[in-house]
Amino acid sequence: MIDDLYNYYIEQKEPQKSCMFTLRDIILAQDNNISETMKYGMPCFCYKKKIFCYLWTDRKTGEPYILFVEGKLLKNRELEIGSRSRMKILRIDPNEDLPIELIKSILDEALMLYQNGTIIIK
Repeated sequence: MIDDLYNYYIEQKEPQKSCMFTLRDIILAQDNNISETMKYGMPCFCYKKKIFCYLWTDRKTGEPYILFVEGKLLKNRELEIGSRSRMKILRIDPNEDLPIELIKSILDEALMLYQNGTIIIK
């Protein structure tokens, strides 16, 4: 599993590769209960073993985004719902400075759903 995750990041082209590694670090640093695995061919982050978010790249633009599983419960206007009914995404431009405070703020809002019991953790 570790090799699959590492290979996923390494196989990205720059600047996406550096951006994805940095996003990974930001997500994992948000809480000690966040772990990383691979699901559906993409990095998946779990909070106490409950799926929390994914890192992926847009098929058309190649730009990375964070997909929040329970996005419909998040209020941040920077999140896009698109045609999804449950999930929302935060697009990241790998050619610009990362909006670290925005990312952390949305991660905190999403984590709160798990920590306060809105999202039931088995």
